Amino acid sequence: MTEFFIGTSGYSYKDWEGEFYPKDISASQYLEYYSRYFNTVEINSTYYSLPNPFLFLNLIKKANNDFLFSCKAHYLMTHERNADDNVYSNFLKALEPLKKSGNLGVILFQFPYSFYYNNNNLDYIKKIREKFEDLSIACEFRNVGWLNDKVINFLQMFKIGFCNVDEPELPKLLPATNILTNEIFYLRFHGRNYEKWWNSKEAFERYNYMYKQEELEEWVPKIKEASIKAKKVMIYFNNHYKAQAAKSANILISLLDINKN
Repeated sequence: MTEFFIGTSGYSYKDWEGEFYPKDISASQYLEYYSRYFNTVEINSTYYSLPNPFLFLNLIKKANNDFLFSCKAHYLMTHERNADDNVYSNFLKALEPLKKSGNLGVILFQFPYSFYYNNNNLDYIKKIREKFEDLSIACEFRNVGWLNDKVINFLQMFKIGFCNVDEPELPKLLPATNILTNEIFYLRFHGRNYEKWWNSKEAFERYNYMYKQEELEEWVPKIKEASIKAKKVMIYFNNHYKAQAAKSANILISLLDINKN
């Protein structure tokens, strides 16, 4: 039976207090509270700085036993693409507690718009697959050039997940898809803030968007179709400003009529 894991991209946001978290809560209590409502989270801090095992040992204690942590790959692996062996080694070492406890979800490699489809970049992804060996990994592309049969076949061959997205329908961005290239259907909701996607002054502005129920209803048949073949469905909302991610995730959970935990 397919397992559904639905949550948000990040959970440690001060502006969620009074919107999702109680106003008097401390940051150290966020995850315990969050895990009452969701069974997975995407850790974004691993993109900005290399994690250490103690980070995840601490997080595991605050969540339920079947809670899954997905992690974004470090920017040296995706944006700079000059990570040396030490970077990979330290990143993998930090994941060991999650592997041992069974709480590791997917490692997400979110590539920038400037990461174009070509053979050299396909080779780069293959090297990443070799570094992460038996771990579940997924690639998120921001350039529609990656949406072709050769890429899909390549990802299937190396058991790499394709990250489906909901984002503004702007030129050369990816459209809504429900592509499954391994056992995990992976989907991220970024919001549909057309005006601020390329013109945001602050980082949060791009993701300042609250989904309407009818917009999420569009996804229900796509998700259910993908879930027929998938062992896991993993969905994250990245429209994090003012807890819009948590609110949107709860709407989708209700529409899919599944248990949260």
